[in-house]
Amino acid sequence: MYDITIIGSGVSSIFLAYTLVQTNQKVLILEKGKSLEERTCGLDRGETCNCEVCGKFYGFAGLGKSEGKFNYSCDFGGELAQKVGKEKLIQLMDEVDELLCLFGADSLQKYSTVNEKLAKKAQDCNLQMLTTEVRHLGTQLSTEIFQRLYTILASKVDIRFEVDIQNLRKEMNTFTIHTNLGKFESKNVVFATGRSGTDWLKEQCTNLDVKQGKTRLDLGIRVEMKEQQLRSILEDTFETKLAFEYDDVISTTYCMNPKGRIVRKFQEGLVMPDGQNFKEKETRTTNLNFTLFTPNYFPSLKEANLYASKIIGNINNDSDRIVVQRLGDLLGGEPTTEVKMEENSIKPTLSADCGDLTKEVPLFYLTILQGFLNQLEEFIGETIDKDTLLYGIDGKFYSPIIETDLNFQTSLDGLFVIGDASGVTHSLSQAAASGIYLGEFLANKEQSELEVTK
Repeated sequence: MYDITIIGSGVSSIFLAYTLVQTNQKVLILEKGKSLEERTCGLDRGETCNCEVCGKFYGFAGLGKSEGKFNYSCDFGGELAQKVGKEKLIQLMDEVDELLCLFGADSLQKYSTVNEKLAKKAQDCNLQMLTTEVRHLGTQLSTEIFQRLYTILASKVDIRFEVDIQNLRKEMNTFTIHTNLGKFESKNVVFATGRSGTDWLKEQCTNLDVKQGKTRLDLGIRVEMKEQQLRSILEDTFETKLAFEYDDVISTTYCMNPKGRIVRKFQEGLVMPDGQNFKEKETRTTNLNFTLFTPNYFPSLKEANLYASKIIGNINNDSDRIVVQRLGDLLGGEPTTEVKMEENSIKPTLSADCGDLTKEVPLFYLTILQGFLNQLEEFIGETIDKDTLLYGIDGKFYSPIIETDLNFQTSLDGLFVIGDASGVTHSLSQAAASGIYLGEFLANKEQSELEVTK
């Protein structure tokens, strides 16, 4: 019998488990994917993905194995501050960073995007500058840190990989988990499956009569422009996150990569343009890329996924097709041709089909992008180069918001859900913070129960 079983071994799970090793509770982690050193995918080598369970998304450390960018902010990355309070979230994120540094993150300096002068200028241009402190680990260092954490956890808690959970039930005060590796019993269960485990989580919530709420979906155009055009606002902050309001909808820049490149992202059975920081490659480019994401909310996960599949799936056309268009051509109402692209001063870092985004993407997203770029021109004090490239279309997916109390406990006593699986956090830092928060609660709960039995 385990005291706590954590399903999933992503960032929220790791920080929860590490907090719990300070107690006397018996902890089990069940993971669908593989250990860190075994997490490989053909996509990492420029090949096709033939994974039965893709190592890019599943396995120990989850998406923390990717760029390892920890944004310590209450302004974006989730709504955890609304649940635990802003002051508490700041404290939790300090604890997240301290733990990362304990395992090697202090070899990279944390930087801040705070710049009061720029923030005031952005406001004057009808833009809002969202600020944060950042510990950007990069894939290699992130992998090393989480491997060190694994070594510690493996000596303190039971961790099982390549687990297929076939059935999960609660009878009396005990959860019974039937898997391909046998049966496990636990007093408490924590769902920490991240965004990648959404379909599985939906099925479990239905079976256990746990209510799921609305689902958020962000879509937006990925922009690739001359890095020097934004250098004036990036010199002191490295990454500037800007928000733009149009028709009561707030769109936000995401994953800004100075001197980086654009790569294909495979998610939810769809292919999208994604940014890769220059730190992930030996050579830098003269370009900069980011996505302007616009949020939309749907009554259910199914409706959100159908909407995304209709738009992105039509672009993909049963392949890995992505469409790119010059800004000048979009403004001029003309398609981009291969001849125009060959003469373009900004060379695309992603091989994509030249075309006309007005025939591929809902006008709503293009209208917002043009409005944002107009304000960005005012902000930087120069015209955005018409050779700027626009890629359609990027997507950021979220889990449905699951109804929980202040301690992440669902309506089923003893069942908790944390991290991005909860629909409350949308970032590595807030997911990790939710793990520490629940760990502290469960540790205090155990202490209280021990005192009662004495």
